Amino acid sequence: MSDQSDTKKSPVATGASPTTFLKAIKGKPVVVKLNSGVEYRGVLACLDGYMNIAMEQTEEYVTGQLKCKYGDCFIRGNNVLYISALKK
Repeated sequence: MSDQSDTKKSPVATGASPTTFLKAIKGKPVVVKLNSGVEYRGVLACLDGYMNIAMEQTEEYVTGQLKCKYGDCFIRGNNVLYISALKK
């Protein structure tokens, strides 16, 4: 049997709560998909209990194509379909 005490697993792999996942990805690259289908990719700066999101170094993708680059952006939580950690 292998010892997993020194192996780091992502919050998703361990079945952690959504709150744990969101805390773990703060300051890391993410993809935020809106109900409209538009995606924003950037660094998650912060979010609140309403899922309002602040991002840095943000890029807007429409139908998979880069449309615009923003420095900082704010997304209102009721527009968010999902938040996903971006693999490097």
